[in-house]
Amino acid sequence: MPDTIHIAQLELTAHIGVPDEERAEPQRLTVGLTLTPERDFSDLGDDIANAVDYHTVTLAVQVLAAERSRMLIETLAEDIAGMLLTRFAISAVDVEVRKYILPDTEFVAVRCRREVISDQLR
Repeated sequence: MPDTIHIAQLELTAHIGVPDEERAEPQRLTVGLTLTPERDFSDLGDDIANAVDYHTVTLAVQVLAAERSRMLIETLAEDIAGMLLTRFAISAVDVEVRKYILPDTEFVAVRCRREVISDQLR
């Protein structure tokens, strides 16, 4: 099993939803991320320069979510995965986006896994 970094319940604010009126006001979303770094933890030498800076990851995800409106949380999940794989030294990412919109439910969530295979996203 590869070494992973898990970020749970990161708070996001986004204009998201299918009807225009739903996108008019920002909504609270949360995201869970599991990152597979390119380097094993045993290779880090206790040096942040060798590690994935998870603080920078969280800030980048929050900025991405807020930068433009989207209709689908599926699109946001895909955008997050693509950005993380191209910007950070990770070989795979699992993304779960939670939306708190439907009555009588705790949340609705989508999940995706993307990884780099031979320098291509999959």
